Amino acid sequence: MRAFGKEALQAVLENKADFATVAETPVMFSGLRGDKIVVIANIEASTTNNAVVARKAAGINSPGDLKGKRVGFTPGTTSDFFLDSFLTANGLTRKDIQPVGLKPDEMQDAMVTKSVDAVSTWNFPLTLIAWKLGNEAAVFYDRQIYTETFNIATQQDFVKAQPEVVKSFLRALIKAETFVAKNPEEAQTIMANATKIDKSLIQAVWNAFNYRVVLDQKLLLTLEDEARWAIKNKLTDKTAMPDYASYIHSDSLRAVRPEAH
Repeated sequence: MRAFGKEALQAVLENKADFATVAETPVMFSGLRGDKIVVIANIEASTTNNAVVARKAAGINSPGDLKGKRVGFTPGTTSDFFLDSFLTANGLTRKDIQPVGLKPDEMQDAMVTKSVDAVSTWNFPLTLIAWKLGNEAAVFYDRQIYTETFNIATQQDFVKAQPEVVKSFLRALIKAETFVAKNPEEAQTIMANATKIDKSLIQAVWNAFNYRVVLDQKLLLTLEDEARWAIKNKLTDKTAMPDYASYIHSDSLRAVRPEAH
């Protein structure tokens, strides 16, 4: 099991895994690199999974107070894209802060030791940091600027070579979706046991997510928006938009759930 989606996608690219659960930002960068992957389904969407959490003691009580502050983020992930979107929405740019690249599991220590003043991240690290800081935490969400999608990605060759495996996997995901909807508490217990994450933490973030196996136009639009962002900010040496439609494989999901498009 990989720590986060970017690493999971890399495992697929290295043939160490057949499928990866990954947010759309690593998929976008993978497309810019020309990796031969496809998304076969979106399994979750959220407008409140990402946020900036800051230390009030660092003088941060509103988004504008981030100016000049050290802000941690995880490069090449939704943390990276959300940070830029959040800054723009509040009249700031990346040049107005001191960006600090961190892995998700480094962020809590960085906040506690005061090596950064704020971090842009996602759940579960987001909630853990807020809990750790207690009343000293200032958490800034923005439902309007960004909807994160979590996706299932695999190699293009795998879809071609193992079409029935892909369909069986999707059927299992749909079955899991139904189970989660009908039995949320039992699903939380299963997840806690499988991931070794405290159930109270899972419960705290549960309602931030919309669990549904779909594949609609939203993913394509988001990939293109993020690619424009990456090109504009010179986060890639590419200057042309990839054909992200070719990175979305809908036939398998359409075969097992026609209404999912």
